[in-house]
Amino acid sequence: MNLLTSLYNRTVISRPALVLVLFAIVLVLASLRIDQFRLDASAESLVLENDRSLEQFREINRRFDKTEDFLVVTFSPADELFTERNIDTLRSLRDELAKLENVGEINSILSVPLLHSPELTLDNVDSEIRTLDEDDVPLDVAREALLSNPLYPNLLISEDGETTAIQINLPTPDHYYELLNRRNDLRAQTTLSTTESAELERLNTDFIELKESLVAQQDRTIANVREILDRYSSNAELHLGGVPMIVADMIDFIESDLYTFGAGVLLFMVLTLTLIFRQWQWVLTPLLCCTFTVWLVTAYLGWLNWPVTVISSNYVSLLLITTLSLTIHLIVRYRENQHAHPDYDKRRMMLETVKAMVLPCLYMTLTTVVAFGSLTLSGIRPVIDFGWMMTLGLWLAFFVAFLVFPALVMLMPPPPGDLPADHGRAYTRFFAALTERHGGMVTVCSAILAIVFVAGITRLSVENSFINYFKSDTEIHQGMLVIDNKLGGTSPLDLVINGEPAPEGYDEEEPCDPFLDECEEGEEWRDTWFTPKKIDQLKQVHDYLQQLEHTGKIISVTTTLDLIKTINEDRELDAVQLALVPKMLPEDLSAVLVTPYVSEEANQVRFSIRLRDSSPTLKRDELLREIETHMTTELGYDENEFVLTGMTVMYNNMLQSLFDSQIKTLGFVFGAIAIMFLIVFRSVKLALIGLAPNLLAAASVLGMMGWMGIPLDLMTITVAAIAVGIAVDNTIHYIHRFRIEFPTDRDYTATMHRCHQSIGRAMSYTSLTIIIGFSILVLSNFIPTIYFGLFTGFAMLVALVASLTLLPKLILMVKPFGPQV
Repeated sequence: MNLLTSLYNRTVISRPALVLVLFAIVLVLASLRIDQFRLDASAESLVLENDRSLEQFREINRRFDKTEDFLVVTFSPADELFTERNIDTLRSLRDELAKLENVGEINSILSVPLLHSPELTLDNVDSEIRTLDEDDVPLDVAREALLSNPLYPNLLISEDGETTAIQINLPTPDHYYELLNRRNDLRAQTTLSTTESAELERLNTDFIELKESLVAQQDRTIANVREILDRYSSNAELHLGGVPMIVADMIDFIESDLYTFGAGVLLFMVLTLTLIFRQWQWVLTPLLCCTFTVWLVTAYLGWLNWPVTVISSNYVSLLLITTLSLTIHLIVRYRENQHAHPDYDKRRMMLETVKAMVLPCLYMTLTTVVAFGSLTLSGIRPVIDFGWMMTLGLWLAFFVAFLVFPALVMLMPPPPGDLPADHGRAYTRFFAALTERHGGMVTVCSAILAIVFVAGITRLSVENSFINYFKSDTEIHQGMLVIDNKLGGTSPLDLVINGEPAPEGYDEEEPCDPFLDECEEGEEWRDTWFTPKKIDQLKQVHDYLQQLEHTGKIISVTTTLDLIKTINEDRELDAVQLALVPKMLPEDLSAVLVTPYVSEEANQVRFSIRLRDSSPTLKRDELLREIETHMTTELGYDENEFVLTGMTVMYNNMLQSLFDSQIKTLGFVFGAIAIMFLIVFRSVKLALIGLAPNLLAAASVLGMMGWMGIPLDLMTITVAAIAVGIAVDNTIHYIHRFRIEFPTDRDYTATMHRCHQSIGRAMSYTSLTIIIGFSILVLSNFIPTIYFGLFTGFAMLVALVASLTLLPKLILMVKPFGPQV
């Protein structure tokens, strides 16, 4: 230690200009790739690590030819939809949207086949198809045709005929899927050759560049769509929806949280530091250190092409807070030395400050790293990334605090040390007096709060509606609500049923047709879904799904057959007609009515289901389990004969993992912190005493969420671990200072008062700065971010009060430092 102290004195304190020059070089080098810093709000950023459902989702998309992203524009005129004026307005809007660059096919009630006229039959369906675009169809007839068609209601038009939708397809180039599939194939391999490793690295780079190009392209398209909608807003109520729009707005929210709230936290820090210290040196140096830490981490993310997601978007605020915490402890100790040793010169003052604070700050950093590192156990990719980002950032914050901060202070004019010694201590003395005089009440109240919070934890849930992530005045919320209530639901879910496997001896390349050839046993197998028996089974599935409370629009081959029945003068198809359905319909109709729901090649059928996400009683996991149970017990399907897939399944998998992740995360945090306390304090008593306020802080977050009915989600799952990681800093500093002060008079009560008037101030300054800084997050449009700010601040308040009352009371009761004189 003496050797390190001597080296530190000769370099950092004696040569501060050199330290800052070298650090400036590091900043410049780090900044060379900061332009590569990027944001990601795609579906892949919100799923479990290695979730098989994601690959199933992609396979189903490719197999049933529904790979395009699309936007949805809802159109609700103030009066009747089917008037010449409103239809002309809708057509004009559709035509302007179709002219946009990078827009593919556009679907609307104007272009879809009406399939409703006295002359239309199965024999002339190819020649008698009529549309509002191509034919002079009376509007009342068109309205009836659209509403009586089993396909269009709750899809392109609401059941009341007052709202319609325009679907804008955004084609994705085949090259995107080629890169994605090849990259995933290489990632799935356990070992890679040198050539394959190089190929994987190249594919990663190419895929990221292509993805960013497509995202930028979609952003321009969405901006252009919004400009067009603004021009038509006086003609009808218009809303924009669709996954690309949600992704674009989510990225806007992330940028807002990064820049606006980062700047807001900085502003709060300036005001807080000014009010606390009232000296410009103690405002400027912490701000510079905080800015340097955030800059280095951001640059590192750029070098690694490591995207920031919705979850990790708060890394800026957290790094500002944690770096500030370290520097405030140094400032408070430096000012204490100024009062206690006014004869010290500047170099000795700083050296004594660093010597006193390096160990508790190192322990503080280690425990906070443990808390954030525990997030890597969650199994959720964005949470894992967040854990690694903050682990790196915390170590950078520690080195910046003990290298850059002292160098800056050494080069600045010396701050005056003539402030009153008791400045700012009144409220910490209040807590000391409260603990001394009413320690029993403190213990009883803490126990009662712990019981209340534990009871709240038992009420926690993970069910959440994606629509409730956004404020009601945001376009995402409003658009999703209209689609949910008027156009069949927003959450996509697919049920895929597998057909019977081919018998042994069946040749898929040259199947034997029993109508034309003499076939041996097994050779004549020609499986098709278009038989009366199978269609009846599929209809049972469709009818079951349709009657579920939370399902909206259901489309399957049953929908297609219902439509064909209407065309066939309301007569059921016989066995021969049924077998010819795939070839009976024109190619353009087959691509809409058959191909998306039946794959003869893969021997699968698909039910496209949409759930009403805004329903307050929707419980995804219960619904999925109910469907699986009904399929096996009531409809007679084996478990391997069907699969549920889609974004609903992936989102549910993530939500259901949160409980397990929370238990693993907090269990690891408290286990690791207990071990570290044992190593640092070398006392089982002190380790248990130190855990008490942190357990109360963690329980307060989860308990309040349970009592308030706020479910766990991707953001709130991190709050408990983060709160413990930051709150444990108070515990370490207080116990460390108590251990140093106690030998002075071996009086526990007197030592407590001295600790409250010294380290208690630094603890209160850092905690109050964190609470105030995170309060600005309530201005976010993203509800989980609001909860993150509120609950982090609440946990820090509980931790601060517990550290200034419960912690010293336990020390007074247990007397872990030996007998009192």
